[in-house]
Amino acid sequence: MKRRRSLFLHLSHIRLLAKKFALVFLFLFAFALMLVNKTDTVLIEKTSSVVTDVVSPMIEVFAIPAKMIAHGYDYFRDLKQIHADNLRLKEENRKLNLLYDKFKSLEIENRLLADLLNYVTPPKSDFITARVIAEEGDAFSHSMIAYVGDASAEKGQIAMSDKGVVGRVDRVGHVYARILLITDINSKIPVMTESSRVRGILSGDNTSFPKLVFTPLDAGINIGDRIVTSGVAGVFPAGLPIGRVVSVSKNEIAVKPFSSLEQLEYIKLVNYGLEGLLHDDGRPLNGGAADE
Repeated sequence: MKRRRSLFLHLSHIRLLAKKFALVFLFLFAFALMLVNKTDTVLIEKTSSVVTDVVSPMIEVFAIPAKMIAHGYDYFRDLKQIHADNLRLKEENRKLNLLYDKFKSLEIENRLLADLLNYVTPPKSDFITARVIAEEGDAFSHSMIAYVGDASAEKGQIAMSDKGVVGRVDRVGHVYARILLITDINSKIPVMTESSRVRGILSGDNTSFPKLVFTPLDAGINIGDRIVTSGVAGVFPAGLPIGRVVSVSKNEIAVKPFSSLEQLEYIKLVNYGLEGLLHDDGRPLNGGAADE
């Protein structure tokens, strides 16, 4: 036991001496390096060169994971940019498709007009703005009441929103007018598809989606086709927007109006100077289809 204790004390004494002389040893070692550096630069350069040759490959090995991480970051960053560019190009493509559809429609119309040597320009129009104050929507009719005030509203004038046709003036009072909507079961409007110029009748059925009837079986009408007035019977000028085809089946073709008829607050009552073509009961003189 005494022996172990003596050994422990001896080791403690050695550690204490080492701590005391460690600083002195390091100082002397640094001083010796400085002397070697001053006296033998060739040796220092050789040692530095050897160390560089040994350490450089190790640094390159350790740099491989860092390079891989950097390349991976660049890859995913480029991938994110490509995704953003792809979304932007898709949106531009969608807009270009819309412009292309409008261009094709205008091209077809211009070609048709070019074939008409005695083409007559559409009639000039004027309009008044009326405020919707009541709606009449049930199983038997779809109409609304608009306040016209002292403005000169007349039966047969076309009711339009900022998006398209919503109906026709059916009755006129002192300061109010009743508008027969295009969804009313009594509404019959001569229309055509804007691109293919297929004609038909837009017939209301007291639902939110009037039906396209009296079209050829092989008309090739597709979902998304725009429906505009055809001008047949002279009650509605040609080219007024109405809606878009939303479903096509063997028995019926449904059209969704461009205007939300349940949310109208103001409408335009447009006078195209065609009221002289109507009987007092609203029927066209030439027997064509019209709102009744």
